[in-house]
Amino acid sequence: MLKSIRQIFARGENTRPLASVPPGQRIYAVGDIHGRLDLFEALIAAIEADDGACESAETTVVLLGDLVDRGPDSAGVVARAREWQQQRSVRILAGNHEEMFLASFENVDTLRHFLRFGGRETVLSYGVDPEAYLQASVEEVQAMMSDAVPAVDREFLAGFEDMIAIGDYLFVHAGIAPDVPFEEQRRHDLRWIREPFLSYAAPHGAVIVHGHTIRDDPQDCGNRIGIDTGAFMSGRLTALVLEGTQRRYLEAVDSDGGITAAARQLAA
Repeated sequence: MLKSIRQIFARGENTRPLASVPPGQRIYAVGDIHGRLDLFEALIAAIEADDGACESAETTVVLLGDLVDRGPDSAGVVARAREWQQQRSVRILAGNHEEMFLASFENVDTLRHFLRFGGRETVLSYGVDPEAYLQASVEEVQAMMSDAVPAVDREFLAGFEDMIAIGDYLFVHAGIAPDVPFEEQRRHDLRWIREPFLSYAAPHGAVIVHGHTIRDDPQDCGNRIGIDTGAFMSGRLTALVLEGTQRRYLEAVDSDGGITAAARQLAA
């Protein structure tokens, strides 16, 4: 009873209809992977098993961006995402780390920034020799990276989307600028914003599902749902499952080197 009362007051006096996805559809939104191929593989298996165990539906997977950087195998994550996309409907959003990665091939200043924020791991995952990397100037690293990263990978990353609308949900990497129509959102905000988006409490016109900002647990604020649980450092990769008006979570967890995946139960 007490929990029900809290929920009523949390919604306010003017109760809004529950957000939903269209009938017959099921959505799996996956948070920032950041080079953790091991967690990504486990979560793929969990999603496939979950989808197979549920009633038949038109299923879409949405990867929320930041596939690369920080973790040990960005190249493997990119290859696996492309392979999965050939097997089922997988839509992928561009994150700020994909933006930096692609810009680094042309801009040395961006490359310096990229390398400080996880790009080193990305470059090495493509087979660049670690000793050669340590001895190289930033211009030489740029040349190594250009030689090592296949054109097909760069083209794949460049084709990622900026926003995806399904039913009452809008999927973006970082968030949106509050009070700006969806069609007028700036790409920079979609990939980089934190404030004032994170603290904005009013409705956006759709529930925004995003990554980019790390939290220990998925954060459902009513007007937005953040699912970046810091896979590269926490060892937890989270997926939000949407069907009808229901919301639930799956997660892959690295516990002492062993990877497991299961439904995630959040505290009330």
